[in-house]
Amino acid sequence: MKESRYFYVPDASQQRELPADECQHAIRVLRLKVGDELFLMDGVGNYYRAEVTEASSHHCCYEIVETLPQERQWTGNVHLAIAPTKMMDRMEWMTEKVTEIGIDELTFLDCQFSERQVVKLPRIEKIVISAVKQSHKAWMPIVHEMTAFKTFITQPREGRKYIAHCYEEIPRTYLFDELQKPSTVNCPLSSVNSDDVTVLIGPEGDFSIDEVRQAVAAGYQSVHLGKSRLRTETAGLSAVMMMQLSKGKMVKK
Repeated sequence: MKESRYFYVPDASQQRELPADECQHAIRVLRLKVGDELFLMDGVGNYYRAEVTEASSHHCCYEIVETLPQERQWTGNVHLAIAPTKMMDRMEWMTEKVTEIGIDELTFLDCQFSERQVVKLPRIEKIVISAVKQSHKAWMPIVHEMTAFKTFITQPREGRKYIAHCYEEIPRTYLFDELQKPSTVNCPLSSVNSDDVTVLIGPEGDFSIDEVRQAVAAGYQSVHLGKSRLRTETAGLSAVMMMQLSKGKMVKK
């Protein structure tokens, strides 16, 4: 059976031509021809089955044959906020994997012990788009600009909020255990967005202890990710997997 070809086209229903990058991939790599079938993803919950109507060196036009609305694969909003590592390739790897697993928002944090204060957002966004197509996700995650830690924790945010750290002197509970509790335990005043989850992961030297205390004072619950001490990118990946596994969010086939 021939594999379906997926392309990311924002406002796909309003367009009739693939964006330049997708066009090059369709024509030069996949060598699509007039009459070939392709699937478009608009990043907001819809697939479109389409047919190529023009294929030239600079243009790949299509006609939509069928609109295919998708169901979300998990409830609530999954948000990972993480301090990027000094070696950016590790963050890029993590970005690809958390996108494949399933995430709604990704924010990079500038913390007291951060070794990187700049992230090239366009490159990260390209990695996200590629991972979305690879994993056939109907929704495109939002990637936010680098944000100062204090700014992030003071922003209004619905649902459950956690900060993962390694300080034994500050009481912690296991993130996965907390996520399995009824959603009203940590956010009794939120009935609409109580399934939203935000997890903070610190830099390679961890958050400062003052940052942890500030987050707790701002309503974040202190947690750990298990007995092993994890690298930053592994901690981020583990947190997203726990968020997806909790409360049956992952779809059983």
